[in-house]
Amino acid sequence: MKSILGIGNALTDILAVLPDDTFLKTFHLPLGSMQHVDRETGDMIWNQLKTLDVHYVAGGSAANTIACTAVFGMPSGFIGKIGDDELGLLFKSDQEQYGVNTLLLKSPNPSGRSMVFVSGGNAERTFAVYLGAALDFVPEDLKPEYFQGYDYFHIEGYLVQNQALIRRAVEMAHDAGCIISLDMASYNVVESNDAFLHDIVERYVDIVFANETESRAYTKLSDPHDALVEISKKCRIAVVKVGKDGSWVRSGDEEHFIRPWPAMPLDATGAGDTYAAGFLYAHALGMPLKVCGEVGSIIAAKVVEVIGTKIDIPRWRDAKKEIRELIAANGGQIETD
Repeated sequence: MKSILGIGNALTDILAVLPDDTFLKTFHLPLGSMQHVDRETGDMIWNQLKTLDVHYVAGGSAANTIACTAVFGMPSGFIGKIGDDELGLLFKSDQEQYGVNTLLLKSPNPSGRSMVFVSGGNAERTFAVYLGAALDFVPEDLKPEYFQGYDYFHIEGYLVQNQALIRRAVEMAHDAGCIISLDMASYNVVESNDAFLHDIVERYVDIVFANETESRAYTKLSDPHDALVEISKKCRIAVVKVGKDGSWVRSGDEEHFIRPWPAMPLDATGAGDTYAAGFLYAHALGMPLKVCGEVGSIIAAKVVEVIGTKIDIPRWRDAKKEIRELIAANGGQIETD
């Protein structure tokens, strides 16, 4: 089985389901927004959250993807930076529980946390993110040997704001012969790093994952299909996700629309991360482009049925059965639990 290495912000997700928006208004968090907060504000919010019924899970976009590829059976590694504290230990143990080979550098600052609030009739997600130790991740932390032996290298868009770090990482991954994938992660990240993103995509990235708003920010094209075509000119494989309506995948002149897998949506947190994991897993098996998208769709449909980014055992079992059948129908064979 081919292997994958991810790099990203090592964040612990602190997830709270709120009865209304009162808590958000107290901390001036607009419904549905993602706000970066300083240490003082982050500590104030966290202290208030401790009085509520909250869930703690290792998070961060790339870390979520890598945890899923590990469950699929791919040898999976992750590089990040944490503090010497409770949340850092939680992040490390959570990743290792999923079988991830973690390379977690230490910072004197507290570990990063992503406080996720689910509220409203549509289960709207609002984020307050304190990056903490993740902000101390610098190019000098990386060494060529970290990338040796891996077939894939996956980057989360949230880390792209640290441009020097990402440039060093993709250069080392390229030199190590990795297939490089990038999840654009957020339209505002794309907008604020436009020239840099275009440069690294065209020079280093093989597979791009984007949603509608991210693809629009990157290409300046409003139609997601038009954006897909434009992105595909810059890399080997382009994927544009259109939420509950499905996704588009394209490589060269080959193109497919992937219908969404049936689901009972509860919380969309982590859907894009798990889609990327399924797609990369199928790609590592040598599956056709359309099947890669369908495997991504299957696993994304499972995570939206739970609160948070971690799929439970029964849904993993169902997903593996569905994926095994799909791959067998396309002439492949896998061993799954």
